[in-house]
Amino acid sequence: MHPTVVERELELRLVLSPERSIPVPARLSFRSDDPFAVHVAFHINSEHPVHWTFARELLVEGVFRPCGHGDVRVWPTKVDGRSLVLMALSSPDGDALLEAPAAQVSAWLERTLRVVPPGTEGEQLGIDDGLAELLTPSPKLTASLEQGGPASADDLWPRDPWPSDESADGE
Repeated sequence: MHPTVVERELELRLVLSPERSIPVPARLSFRSDDPFAVHVAFHINSEHPVHWTFARELLVEGVFRPCGHGDVRVWPTKVDGRSLVLMALSSPDGDALLEAPAAQVSAWLERTLRVVPPGTEGEQLGIDDGLAELLTPSPKLTASLEQGGPASADDLWPRDPWPSDESADGE
């Protein structure tokens, strides 16, 4: 099954001062196989775009109220009658304050929430299936236990999936 990808190109504004900002083309991306995250690629005057990844839930909440701390903070505001979402990003390379049109961000988020509704993200990852497979006893162990015999330590201890180079027979 191929993941569903929801993308949106939009123009953000990099706030340089209260009176000055510059346009920054950006792409918002969401993938159903990485359902907890949103990815933002900022196309600045460089050879490669700058990529940021953070929790989708942070952006969803930030459309309505201030949230986040540390490297990513998001909050709604109005400037000259326009509804905006502000994103404050911090890294060792510097800090940036970006303005995004609230209506465009909200419409894109709505599309992501239709693809993977809130609370169903874990189902997309197959965590339950993976855990069930890991926790299912081996047929040899099950047969031993059904016959009333004790399980040997070898049956209970998982085999090393990366045998050492020192092993002669690969086990």
